[in-house]
Amino acid sequence: MPMDRRLAAILATDVVGYSRLIRADEEGTIAALKSLRADLVDPKIAAHHGRIVKLMGDGMLAEFPSVVDAVRAAVETQQAVAEHNSGLPEDKRIEFRVGINLGDVVIDGDDIHGDGVNVAARLEGMAEPGGICISGMVYEGIRDRIDIPLEDLGEQEVKNIDRPVRVWRWTADAGLVASVSAKTDEPLPLPDKPSIAVLPFVNMGGDPEQESFADGITEDLITTLSRILGLFVIARTSSFIYKGKAIDVKQVSRDLGVRYVLEGSVRAARNRVRVTAQLIDAHTGLHLWANRYDRDLTDVFSVQDEVTTNVVKALQVVLVEGEQARVWHRSTDNVEAWNCLTRAAMHHKNLTRGENQIARKLLEEALQLDPDYATAWVWLGRTYWRDVRFLWANAPDKSLAKAAECAERARTLDDDNSELHALLGLIHLMKREFDAAIESCERAVVLDPNGTWVTGMLGLALNWAGRPEEALSFAQKAMRFSPLHPSWYVYFAAHANRLLGRYEAAVVLYQRTINQAPDYISPHIGLTACYAAMGRLEDARAQAAHVLRLAPKFSVTRYAQALTYRLPEHAQRSLEALRAAGLPE
Repeated sequence: MPMDRRLAAILATDVVGYSRLIRADEEGTIAALKSLRADLVDPKIAAHHGRIVKLMGDGMLAEFPSVVDAVRAAVETQQAVAEHNSGLPEDKRIEFRVGINLGDVVIDGDDIHGDGVNVAARLEGMAEPGGICISGMVYEGIRDRIDIPLEDLGEQEVKNIDRPVRVWRWTADAGLVASVSAKTDEPLPLPDKPSIAVLPFVNMGGDPEQESFADGITEDLITTLSRILGLFVIARTSSFIYKGKAIDVKQVSRDLGVRYVLEGSVRAARNRVRVTAQLIDAHTGLHLWANRYDRDLTDVFSVQDEVTTNVVKALQVVLVEGEQARVWHRSTDNVEAWNCLTRAAMHHKNLTRGENQIARKLLEEALQLDPDYATAWVWLGRTYWRDVRFLWANAPDKSLAKAAECAERARTLDDDNSELHALLGLIHLMKREFDAAIESCERAVVLDPNGTWVTGMLGLALNWAGRPEEALSFAQKAMRFSPLHPSWYVYFAAHANRLLGRYEAAVVLYQRTINQAPDYISPHIGLTACYAAMGRLEDARAQAAHVLRLAPKFSVTRYAQALTYRLPEHAQRSLEALRAAGLPE
C-alpha cells in the first residue's frame, strides 16, 4: 500500500546547552522551557499557520504550508526569545537553534518522516545559538518575499544524507543590524563633527535589580550629550544593541559610524555606588580619558554630571550660547522616580496595548514620588496619545485630553524639554492642526538637534501634513542618528514612500518593520494598503488577515477616525485600498 506523502516546510529546533542547564537546575529549567514555549514559541508557530508535530525533550519538530511562514515564524521567535533573555542572567537564558528545510515527507498519523525531516534536523545542528540555518530550497522560496540578511555557507556535507546541501545562515546579530539600509562591508561615513556612541554600562554587581540602574545612567548620559550642538550622538536604541556582548570598539565604530566610544560599569552595594567610565578613540584604540567615582546612591546624578563634563572636555567641544546651562539640566533628583521612568521606557518601546498600560503605571508611580518630574509627565502623555493613535482608547477624546493635560503640566515645569514639544506636535496632529504640529516638532528638533525620537516625530508630522518627500528625509536622518534603529523609524520611511506612490520601496520597508516588530499593527495596515494599491490582492488579503489577528475588532470606519491626513486624497486612497483587501467596513 503506497504511503501518503506531501511537500512541507519543516522546522526543527533544540535548546542550546540543555544538559548543562538541567544539571544546574533541573526543575527550574523544565519550568522555564515550558513557559517559554507556551508564551512565545507556540503562539508564533500558530500565528504563521504552523503545526507542532512533536516535542522531543529539548527539541521540537513543526511543519508549515509554506517556507515563507516557516522562516517568518523562526525569525520572530528567535527575536522574541532574545528580547525575553535580555533581562536574565547568562546562566538562566534558554536559547534555541533552528533548522528549516523544504522537502517531501511521509505521513504517519500525526507524525512525519523522511529525508526532508532529517535535513531540517541536520541544519538545526549547524545553526548558532539564537540563529537559523535554512536549505537552498527554502532560500529560493523566500529570497523575493522576506527581507532578512542571510549568509551563504555554500554546499555542506550533511551526515547520513547522500548529497551536499546548500546552506544559508541567519544570526541574531545579523537580524539586529538588518535595519541599516543597504548595509555593506564599508563603514558608515563619519559626520563632520565629533561623533560618539555611549555603550550600555555593565552591571558588575550581578544583582538583577541594579540592571535598570545601570541602564538609566547610560540613557541619561546619552540624553545629556545629545543636547550639545557640537556633537553627533548615537541614539540609545542603537547603543543598547551591544548590551551583554563582548565589545570590539573598532567594530562599533564601523557599525554606527562614530569616532569615539564611551563605555563603563556600575557596581552598587548597600548605599554606595562605584561608576567607572572611559572614553576611547575607536580608530586608534587610544584611551582619551578614564575615571572612577565612588559615591552615595543618593548622589548618583552628580556622577553623571562629572562624567559628562569630562567627556566634553576630552572632545574639546565648544558649547554655543546658552547651551551649557541646558546640558546639565535635569528634571528630578529622586532616584526612585528616575528608575521608574527608565523601566517604563523599556515597556513603552514594545508598541502593544498591554506594554503601554504597564508603562503608564510605572510613570504614575514616578509622579507619585516626584510630582514635579517634567519628563515623566511627557512620557505619561505619550501613553495616552498612543491609546488614541493605535485605536486602543474606549473614549479617544478623553484620552487625547489626558495627553494634553500631561503636556501642559510638563510645560509649566520645563518649557525647554524637547520631548514635550514633540508630544505637543503629536497632539496638534490628532486635532488636524497641521501647521501647529510642524511648528512644535521643529522646536523640539532645535532644542535637541541629535534627538532621534523628536527628529522622527517631525517626519511623522510632515507625512500626515501632506509633505511626504520632506518626511522621508527626516525619517532617514533619524535612522542615521540611530543606525540600528527601532521599527517605527523604518515605518515612517515606508509610510512616506507609500504616499509618494513608491510601492515597491514601501513594501520592502513595511516588511522590514514587521520583521523587527511583528505585533506592531501599523505596518501590517500599511502593507495591506500597499499590496491592494499594486493590484496584488491575494497578498493584500493575506496581510489583512494579520491585521485582524492583531485587532479582531478592526474596521475601516473606525480606522478612518484615526486618520489625520491633511490631503483628502491620501485618506481616500488608503481607505479604498483597505476595503479592496477585504477588511470589514
